[in-house]
Amino acid sequence: MPSTFFGLNIASSAMNAFQIATNTTANNISNVQTKGYSKQVAYREASDALRVYQKFGCAGSGVKTTSIKSVRNTYYDTKYWENQAYVGHYNQKLTHLQQIENYFVDEGAAQPGFSTIFANMFNQMNALVSDAGNENRRKNFISEAQVFTTYFHNVASGLADIQKDCNDQIKVFVENINSGAAKIAALTKQINEIEMQGGTANELRDQRALVLDGLSEIVPISVEETPVENSNFPGMYVGGTNYVVKVDGQTIVSTYEYRSLKCVPRENKVNQSDVEGLYDVVWQDTGMDFKISSKSMEGTLKALLEIRDGNNNENFQGNIKTVTPKSIVVEPSTMKTIESMSMAAEGIITIKNKDYHYTGFKAELDENGKIISYTFDLEDSIDVDTMNAIQGASVRIGDTIDAMGIPYYMSQMNEFIRSFSERFNAYQQSGVDLNNNPMGAFFIATNYDGKEMDFADQSVNTDGLTDGAKSVITSTSNSYYLLTAANFNVADASVRDSSIFATASDLSDGKIDRSDIVKAMQDLQEKVKMFRGGSAKDFLHCIYSDISIDTKRSELFQENFTDIAASITNQRLSVSGVDEDEEALDIVKFQNAYNLASRMIQCMSELYNKLINETGV
Repeated sequence: MPSTFFGLNIASSAMNAFQIATNTTANNISNVQTKGYSKQVAYREASDALRVYQKFGCAGSGVKTTSIKSVRNTYYDTKYWENQAYVGHYNQKLTHLQQIENYFVDEGAAQPGFSTIFANMFNQMNALVSDAGNENRRKNFISEAQVFTTYFHNVASGLADIQKDCNDQIKVFVENINSGAAKIAALTKQINEIEMQGGTANELRDQRALVLDGLSEIVPISVEETPVENSNFPGMYVGGTNYVVKVDGQTIVSTYEYRSLKCVPRENKVNQSDVEGLYDVVWQDTGMDFKISSKSMEGTLKALLEIRDGNNNENFQGNIKTVTPKSIVVEPSTMKTIESMSMAAEGIITIKNKDYHYTGFKAELDENGKIISYTFDLEDSIDVDTMNAIQGASVRIGDTIDAMGIPYYMSQMNEFIRSFSERFNAYQQSGVDLNNNPMGAFFIATNYDGKEMDFADQSVNTDGLTDGAKSVITSTSNSYYLLTAANFNVADASVRDSSIFATASDLSDGKIDRSDIVKAMQDLQEKVKMFRGGSAKDFLHCIYSDISIDTKRSELFQENFTDIAASITNQRLSVSGVDEDEEALDIVKFQNAYNLASRMIQCMSELYNKLINETGV
């Protein structure tokens, strides 16, 4: 039969169990506002019964606490991590799109933008129709033309600042990914050390999950945890687990080991108007590209790349026509006009996933000024086998990114400026200045060394058509390819002397108020189709339409995924969150149970006192 003091053991086990339960509840309450903390529960079960050789068989021996574990739901965790990638993506993208949108706002005189400035310039031009020789009116027009070019300088500078900011943030988030991976590996090691000795590392598991919460907003992650089996006894688990974290399908943490990413500054630009030193992200151990631009990638990092490098699938693309050891001739499928050319003068061209460095290019034009082929000069020679292998292959410069980012808006501005300047300069060059001297280019490009480029190597008529037979279009020739929003200016000679501006085709008779050139140029404001099927006046409408649609779309998705995140968070909290009312009820429940066990101790004490001290033998 059991010990005489068997009842004390049973009551004692109850007191111990409910003291542990009370302490667990106290821990929950103290961490009710701790970020990432999940509710802990003390699990109890009946102690092993004792065989007492009585008719009733076995006698219960009390209760024991088997474990204290955090309450988590893997399904909700996974759904939360999947959704956070979209939340991070659209939060980041919306922020930068709104910044871009601000640069194209036009609120009239209060905050003049393109439409106001463009209209002011043509208003001053119209004033020359009746008094073309008036020096003040000529100066007013030239001044407004300078305001016009300054507007594009400011927008280009602002967009470049956003691109640089995105680039800097990419480096910061890559470092966050690396530190997160290192922390996950370190926490996993600590967890396994504790749990392989029979413990439960609840707080460490919460810390690891919190790191994953933050990481999931930067890049899409997937997590797999599997128990470690005893190699000598299959099916026997040793207490530890293998913990694998993947980023977009690529392993970044494997239990105690982790991989790191690094940012490598580009040696060459991809786009003509890119800022210097943009980063490519590669795996530190292999040097292979980390494909941020892949279609399955989401998160903050992808959003930053889309803003920094987004080209709306309009990067240079084409197919190889002929190959020589030192050059390739490409038939383009994009950038078929000089106005739309946006690739860098020197850079990397990719053929069959292999990069080749080109040192320059030449464009061949047809009779309508359309580009029919590009010849790229290669830095290194290609062997015969490679020449045969790449014949007819597709080529590209930079990644094809289906997003309207800084490169897209820069190229759109450049295309408009080139189209407008070609026609404007063609009219100017068909006339004479007040001194009856042939007029040169009015709008020019200022080179990095201050030299003015007047596009003498490109012959364009007033319809904007380039004469291919009379033009030389290369990466270094004096053509409109060199003109960008950042270097767009009025010729210094015209700024210094207002007489150097053509208002008439001939002033040999001394009638300086003749204005046939000005009258013809008036059509450039809204009658001539020159940009995306519309007039120059419609430029802002086209651009603002692009940015507004993209911003509204991002805003809608940001709201939707934020709402989904809130719903999933509520579901997570319903399982793992600490509910103050529930914990208060548990306190009362466990206190009552503890008091009952204590009363049992008192009862047994009185019983043994009667038995030992008051019973005669």
